[in-house]
Amino acid sequence: MRLPKLCLSMAATLLMLPACGQQPGRTLPTRSLTAGVHLITAEVAADDPARMTGLMNRHELAPNHGMLFVFDSAEKACMWMRNTLIPLSVAFIDFDGSVVNIEDMEPRTEQLHCALRPVPYALEMTRGWFSERGLQPAQTVIGRLPPAPVSAKK
Repeated sequence: MRLPKLCLSMAATLLMLPACGQQPGRTLPTRSLTAGVHLITAEVAADDPARMTGLMNRHELAPNHGMLFVFDSAEKACMWMRNTLIPLSVAFIDFDGSVVNIEDMEPRTEQLHCALRPVPYALEMTRGWFSERGLQPAQTVIGRLPPAPVSAKK
C-alpha cells in the first residue's frame, strides 16, 4: 500500500521529535497552583498537541511539579500512560477547583483512568503526591487554576 507524500512527511516528522516529549523549541507555559498549603508548579497543556504528548518520554519530574490539562469542554476525561516512563497520579478537577477523583497510574500502560463525571481540568503529579500530603477527593481544592474555556462551561 502506498501512502501519500503528506502522510510520509508527517510520519518522518513524528520520528524526529525529541525524546523529551515536546515538539522542538516548544516550551509549555507554567502556572503556580495551590493544593491546601502545598505549592505546585504545573506545565499547562491547553491544546491538542500538548494534551496528546503530556508527560510522555520524561524520566523524572522535579519535586512539586506536574502537568495541568485544560480541556476545551468539560468532559469525562480519561488518561493513559503510553510512552510515559514515570508513575503518576492524576486528579480530575471540577470548575470550582474541587478534586472529583484521583487515580494512580502505572508507567507504559494503556489502561484508562477516567474522571467520575465531566471535568474541565486534570492535574498529573508524581504517583503518591496527593496521598502523601493527605489530599483527598471532595476534600481538596486546587487553587489558582486558569479560567476554563467558555466552551467548557456549556
